[in-house]
Amino acid sequence: MDIQNPNQIIQLLDERKYVADEELVTALFLLLKLNKPLLLEGPPGVGKTETAIVLANLLDTRLIRLQCYEGLDVNAAVYEWNYQKQLLGIKLHENSGLSIEEKEHHIFSNDYLLKRPLLSSIMEEEKSPVLLVDELDRSDEEFEAFLLELLSAFQISIPELGTIKAKNKPFVILTSNRTRELSDALKRRCLYHWIDFPDLEKEMLIVKKRLPGIEEKLLKQVVSLVQKFRLQKLSKTPGVSETIDWAESLMVLGYREVNAKSFEQTLGALLKSAEDISQVKTKGLESLQDAS
Repeated sequence: MDIQNPNQIIQLLDERKYVADEELVTALFLLLKLNKPLLLEGPPGVGKTETAIVLANLLDTRLIRLQCYEGLDVNAAVYEWNYQKQLLGIKLHENSGLSIEEKEHHIFSNDYLLKRPLLSSIMEEEKSPVLLVDELDRSDEEFEAFLLELLSAFQISIPELGTIKAKNKPFVILTSNRTRELSDALKRRCLYHWIDFPDLEKEMLIVKKRLPGIEEKLLKQVVSLVQKFRLQKLSKTPGVSETIDWAESLMVLGYREVNAKSFEQTLGALLKSAEDISQVKTKGLESLQDAS
């Protein structure tokens, strides 16, 4: 799809019920036109991962996701050799008459290569995929440094095969919850955008798009309360997806407003720890409604 201007992205996102501000739309447009990685930072639950999913959908291309974690290494992120298949290949070629060099060339070929997300993204044959490197801040600094080659030149070096360059450069989105600072070297290679929790009006619009049948009173109550929840000292601040889940749970149960009963009955759709639920129940619905 040839996207000519940011307004086209706004329309395509709207068709997919995704609400984005002008700054994010501009960042996505530049990502597509400059083919420069986009780093999205912000608290958990604001829609960073969803941005990549929706982008792949509107481009009608493959989404390749690498979920980062502490200890992530090359074998899990880039490639590893299929050792069992290689051993079988060695046995099959024992009496083949091939030289040692020919045997090595055979077992260290693409047929024996297990492609992980990063390698898959640059070997995609048909069209440029969207590569999502999710929660990069959870990985180690060593892995972050390894990413630099990919982000700089869209290529990966494999000792046995040499340098593999992208056939179709992926559109790269990296996300971070900012549990640690990412390196300046990585940031220099990226466009940058911060996504924060939406304000009342924007969050109401997001929920309305996802749940078009919701009544206005319930919509405003739910979003107003979630906005107040975010001001509390909770172990896990509810994100936009939890707001949608809570509103939908209330609708499914037939509630048309948030009252004391529906509030306590459905808190598990919004809060994800026993301590947070206990804290909120102790304060009660009225105290939250009265809070400014």
